[in-house]
Amino acid sequence: MKKSTLLSTLICAFTLLFATQVNAQKFAKLDKSPLDITYYKTDRNAPPMVKVIYSRPQLKGRELSKLAPNGKVWRTGANEASEITFYNDSKFGGKPVEAGTYSLFTIPGETEWTVILNKDLDVWGAYNYNESNDVLRVKAPVSQGELVEAFSIGFHDGNMYLAWGTTRVAVPVSQ
Repeated sequence: MKKSTLLSTLICAFTLLFATQVNAQKFAKLDKSPLDITYYKTDRNAPPMVKVIYSRPQLKGRELSKLAPNGKVWRTGANEASEITFYNDSKFGGKPVEAGTYSLFTIPGETEWTVILNKDLDVWGAYNYNESNDVLRVKAPVSQGELVEAFSIGFHDGNMYLAWGTTRVAVPVSQ
């Protein structure tokens, strides 16, 4: 009886040893441009009007003009193109936009940026950007503010703000 108990214990221990190695998981390291989500609510208890999902690249001593060059379509963040969801028919930059989800692209400029809503979703970067699928384009003036290391999108006082470096861009959002 003792011999079979010892043998059973050894088999069980041997099985557990290999089972933990077989089931070990490998996880990716933290993304250098983490994903973030921002919501636009008119009231703290109200449902959101708009949601933006985007990745937040960081300057890390680099120039904004090298990361988001003037005159070129930019994915408005890092990695996959940013996505913006309007939960109701709304106005974006004073122009009507139907409820739905769109990719968010921009064309940076010295004094104004062109902000673009596009029908294509799940687009990596701006490589596959297709202008024929634009839903609307609005011009937004550039202003300057405090240094923001990580690209940021936020809502305040009826505007969607894009901020990176000392550059600020505001687009009015309303219903």
